[in-house]
Amino acid sequence: MSFKIQTLVASALLSWVAVAHAADPIKIGVAGPFTGGSAPMGVSMRDGVRLAVSEINAKGGVLGRQLQLVERDDEAKNERGVQVAQELINKEKVSATVGYINTGVALASQRFYQEAKIPVMNNVATGSVVTKQFLAPEHKDNYIFRTAASDTIQSAMIVDEAVTKGKFTKVAILADSTNYGQLGREDLEKVLAAKGIKPVAVEKFNVKDVDMTAQLLKAKQGGAQVILTYGIGPELAQIANGMEKLGWKVPMIGSWTLSMGNFLDNAGKNGDGAMMPQTFIQDPNTPKRKAFIEAYQKAYKLERMPSAVSAAQGYDSIYLLAAAFKQAGSTDGVKVREALENLNEKVEGVVTTYNKPFTHDDHEAIKPGIPVMGEAKSGHIVLAK
Repeated sequence: MSFKIQTLVASALLSWVAVAHAADPIKIGVAGPFTGGSAPMGVSMRDGVRLAVSEINAKGGVLGRQLQLVERDDEAKNERGVQVAQELINKEKVSATVGYINTGVALASQRFYQEAKIPVMNNVATGSVVTKQFLAPEHKDNYIFRTAASDTIQSAMIVDEAVTKGKFTKVAILADSTNYGQLGREDLEKVLAAKGIKPVAVEKFNVKDVDMTAQLLKAKQGGAQVILTYGIGPELAQIANGMEKLGWKVPMIGSWTLSMGNFLDNAGKNGDGAMMPQTFIQDPNTPKRKAFIEAYQKAYKLERMPSAVSAAQGYDSIYLLAAAFKQAGSTDGVKVREALENLNEKVEGVVTTYNKPFTHDDHEAIKPGIPVMGEAKSGHIVLAK
């Protein structure tokens, strides 16, 4: 074979390899609890992510490549989350991962992405420390991002609603025993202390507890005028139902999880009036939100999203990642992180329109002023008056 022919063959092979590589899908991990008590959040997040990917792929994908989701159920367990992270990184070779519902799972798992220099987009876990695990000077760069309202923001909103607007001076805190509940409780106490208020009761409960009588009696005996909550699942409904059993009704204000379908359904009328910070309420008040809600309802045959906040934040996280891939012109983790920290184009999401949401030192897309207060009313969440 002449040198000229050999060169042509080699060139053709290289071109074929380049085209084949360009056609490879961009793998994105999706980690969350799709079974168990946290499943309404995990499934809603996953379904919002799927919607965004289907829309982007229908328009040609990103960088001429389709997005491919690699979904794993972390079961809301720290040890399972660690296994999932290692599998997605080492076996599946994902370019990024979205998800994490539970703060504890995020804190246990995301260090593997940090070490591998692969971006993680936390889209539900709200613990204030989630994006602060890998900060300077110990770490030059941080690969952990978030599209959820941190507990720092939420705790300030909850206390503002109770103390500043409600004029309550005697507050009780009921928080579950998970990392999420206890870190949130700490945030609430810090904000209250800054206002010179010490809770009359600080009570803990466990996941799957069905009776809150003891905790509520301590709050009542302390003269509590309002109950502040931080918890993950249906146990929150037991607080509302427990007050009804005691014939004692005071306002209930808590973290965003009071908007979940399992609280609304299990508490029924007893949950009416409960208030919580929300980045997204299932209300078609903009064309983008209307289209998202209708697409979700059609795709999943549901009238009410189990966790609208989780679905919306999951949806937006994919669009932010896609913008970063496009700007970077690559799926290389370092380049994608750099692009996220300096996004040139505005990204229209359903939570908000993101205009340079991240910087090198600030990986929180949701800033104070974006979330609003929602209120439970007849099995739905509406904008609080």
